[in-house]
Amino acid sequence: MSAFDAPSSSAPGNSTGPSMHGNDHQVVERRSLRDYYVILRERLWIALPVALLVSLSLGYYQAQETPMYSSSATMQFERPERVVLNEQVVDTSVRSDVDLNTYRQILTSSRLRSMVAQSLTPDEIKILQRPYLKNLAPGANPPGVGSLLGTMSPDYIRNSFLLNITVTNRDPEGAALLANRFVEQFMRYLIENVGGKNEFAVDYLRSRAEELRKESEAGEGKLQEYRRKHNLVSLDNSMNIVGERLRAINSTLTTARLARIDIETLLSQIEQMQKSGGSLLEIGYISGYGTIATLKAQLAELTKQQSILSERYLERHPKMIDLANSLDVVTAQLQHNIEQSIADLRTQYVKLKDTEASYEREYREAEKDQLRLGELSVEFKSLENQAQVAKNNYIQILDRLNQTTTSKNLENIPVKPLDRALPAGSPYTPNLRNIMKTCVGLGVLIFAGVAIGLSFIDDRVKSAWDIEGFIGANLLGIIPELGNVPDAEKHSLVNSNKTSPGSEAFLSVYSAVKIQSKLDFPKSILVTSTIPGEGKTMISCNLAASFARHGKRVLLIDCDMRRPMLHRHFKLTNELGLIAWFESGAKIPADPLTDPSLGLVKVDENLYLLRSGGRSKSPTELLENPIFGQFIENMKQHFDLVVVDSPPMGAVTDALLISERTDEVLYVCRFNRAYRKHIRLYIKQLKEGKNELLGIVLNGLSARRIEYYSNYRYYRSYKKYYGSQS
Repeated sequence: MSAFDAPSSSAPGNSTGPSMHGNDHQVVERRSLRDYYVILRERLWIALPVALLVSLSLGYYQAQETPMYSSSATMQFERPERVVLNEQVVDTSVRSDVDLNTYRQILTSSRLRSMVAQSLTPDEIKILQRPYLKNLAPGANPPGVGSLLGTMSPDYIRNSFLLNITVTNRDPEGAALLANRFVEQFMRYLIENVGGKNEFAVDYLRSRAEELRKESEAGEGKLQEYRRKHNLVSLDNSMNIVGERLRAINSTLTTARLARIDIETLLSQIEQMQKSGGSLLEIGYISGYGTIATLKAQLAELTKQQSILSERYLERHPKMIDLANSLDVVTAQLQHNIEQSIADLRTQYVKLKDTEASYEREYREAEKDQLRLGELSVEFKSLENQAQVAKNNYIQILDRLNQTTTSKNLENIPVKPLDRALPAGSPYTPNLRNIMKTCVGLGVLIFAGVAIGLSFIDDRVKSAWDIEGFIGANLLGIIPELGNVPDAEKHSLVNSNKTSPGSEAFLSVYSAVKIQSKLDFPKSILVTSTIPGEGKTMISCNLAASFARHGKRVLLIDCDMRRPMLHRHFKLTNELGLIAWFESGAKIPADPLTDPSLGLVKVDENLYLLRSGGRSKSPTELLENPIFGQFIENMKQHFDLVVVDSPPMGAVTDALLISERTDEVLYVCRFNRAYRKHIRLYIKQLKEGKNELLGIVLNGLSARRIEYYSNYRYYRSYKKYYGSQS
């Protein structure tokens, strides 16, 4: 097989199931990277300008962003190993990520930003305002200090005690200035709120302790004088006794009141049940009173027995009478117990009301005693409280003085500045390197997207994948663009015995047809296409010549009766042929070479031509006539191969009629001309006629496109091989 032969996916023994397009003997092929490369190359001058336009527009837009500078200062948190037992000593060491996150929140707080803004000098504010002065409208004021602080972000370095303070600003010096100022003000905040005030605190606490000592002594003296004057040494004990009495009476009174309310609620429930005619046994108090539960069980048992005996005896039976009497007795006892429980409940209610009234009288008397002692002790308590407050304050100040004296050597701020921020040499945005990366990446995506998208929109045949993967047919070979070959020589390239890429391509199609064919000689092959101008006549001539060159006796028939062309390519007239034979009676000739109406012409060794014999606007009269099929079968008796050149299927239906009379079909498709969906439809129609489709010949590719649009490397090899021969 030559370099142009496509591998068959439907050869005997290689069928792997139906294709995705309904072609029962084809294997679906997926596009390879080379197929996508072909797509990109074919649409290079469409996708590339679009990708360049979009990516350059995006890059230009991003490059116009306001330049922003970033500077970072670093702080280090220390973690000292020490034990602090004093509760009032502030341990500021960093113990976990929680501590670090707390400091980060302080750094981003509004208070710290206010401290930074207040610390800026007029000269520093001018530095921060410099970038805004260029675009400032005449008469407008520059931004305020609050809007000049930029963006600050504290970034915790993982698995360390380092914290980066990063500030972005439109001025490089301003970014470094603000980063350092945030660190300074943070340190100031820690000093003011955590440590650094011990010496001042010790002096203050000593003077305040002396003042409180004098106040405590004066308050204690006034209290002692009041006690002596009013003889109130046991006042506290008396008030405690009265208070305990009040609490006890109040507790008992509350218990009695709750019990009375419970009984009152129960009586109300009983009255409502009696009014509604309900069963009082549903009330828990009554059902649990005395022997009511037992009587209720006896009554249920007697009722059950009565129900059982009533099935065997009548009402006047002695057993039934005894049982009825027992039921009456138990019912009466049950009713008596219910009435007794209600009476007991009412008695309890009366007793509880009396008890509650008694407790209320005792409570009012105790209250009077409490009020009397309270009026007496108002002034006493005031003096006592003043003395106690002064004493407590004095004790607290002494304790705080001792702790402060102890902690002044223990306090330590666990953070220190590590690296100061320096002005950035270039802005971090717009970042030309990142913009270029983004634009290049976006350009590549758009380029590929547009090219591949257009490949789905453009349905014309362009590659081997379109034939074998989409249409589902065998690619028999690729015929190059023969623009440098004269038109008079294109149809006889194989006959001319000239060594050229075109002749070798037709010979490769000949080899592929032999391999794909499942029929022995003699046989007939129909050559057709989708639309005019795809080169089916040229391929018919050269295919027939290829078989003749290899010793087969071949008849080439021009069945394009609407537009016959074969006689022109062989420089013959068109008076004799099929139409003339049909009009003369259409008799099957014993020897077609001697039949005068057929006018067979030997155009080359083993190659004969049967012309159309004129033009016809309605050739279906001949093609549908059974005599035409008999004629084709008769020609197969005199020739090894009959090649029929037919009209394109997209123009007329003649090819479908001819295909019913032939054994095999060869389909011709020109590069970037016919649509894949049309070809697939016509091939399906041909297969419905039970014709054997040999495959498709792709025609009209340039040498360079053959290299990229297929897996064949024929032309490179051809030039090397024949170049060495010369």
